[in-house]
Amino acid sequence: MKLSSLGRREHGEIEAAMREFTAARTADTEDELWLVEHEPVFTQGVGGVDAHVLDAGAIPVVRTARGGQVTYHGPGQVVAYPLVDLRRRSIYVKEFVFRIEQAVLDTLADFGVTGHRVRGAPGVYVRLDAPFGHEMLGADQHGFDGLGKIAALGIKVSRHCSYHGVALNVAMDLEPFGRIDPCGYAGLKTVDLRSIGVDVGWEEAAARLAARLLARMR
Repeated sequence: MKLSSLGRREHGEIEAAMREFTAARTADTEDELWLVEHEPVFTQGVGGVDAHVLDAGAIPVVRTARGGQVTYHGPGQVVAYPLVDLRRRSIYVKEFVFRIEQAVLDTLADFGVTGHRVRGAPGVYVRLDAPFGHEMLGADQHGFDGLGKIAALGIKVSRHCSYHGVALNVAMDLEPFGRIDPCGYAGLKTVDLRSIGVDVGWEEAAARLAARLLARMR
């Protein structure tokens, strides 16, 4: 899989490039992993509900082809786009999502953070009161009580090939998340590595996430 670090780019530019790459793929096209940091933007999934955007202000809101509801991208966030031929790798969509989430969990573990999945809510979460604790969520976990979202996930599959991907919050201005219902959940708290006590730069976090994603895509 080819790895490309694209720097800070406008979301629309990268989404157009992903769609073009995917449409032009052949059975022999090498899979790629793109890493990028976006300028501030709210993105809506294909079925996104406008009411989940509470107060966008001057930040643009764009409709995309990915699944899921609204999220925010901005500086200090590592966005990873795995452009993968799922059929060639014999990976079903649910398994692909699981692998992406696991790569994020592995990345968090590299920094001593315990991440969690929440059934029916793609992405990765941490315990707000114990982000470094090792206790897993119990069967009696109620919704998002006590949790903060640290990574959002949304993909699109066209002709068995994926685009879009996952966003890991590293060291951001988190205020824009308060202007939306993150991923469609009113009141869901959003955190980043810095706010839970991990001091790491974008480049190191991106390198760790890339390594973990590449390992999970083998």
